Amino acid sequence: MSTVKLSSKNQIVIPGEARQKLNLKAGDRLKVLIRGDSICLVKEPENYVEKLYGSGKGTYDDHYLVAERESWEK
Repeated sequence: MSTVKLSSKNQIVIPGEARQKLNLKAGDRLKVLIRGDSICLVKEPENYVEKLYGSGKGTYDDHYLVAERESWEK
């Protein structure tokens, strides 16, 4: 865990270890998430479709999906 200081211009420097681990480069975009009294920085994916592809797999069983789809036809 590292500690950073907020500058007079409200900027922080992301420590080198964190930049290397997340493969961050100058110009990369980060999403800022507020969670209670915490701030979370997440690298913005270059392609949301590729990032999310397959993320719902295994969420619902086949019987639920079949019943749900059949209810649409009624």
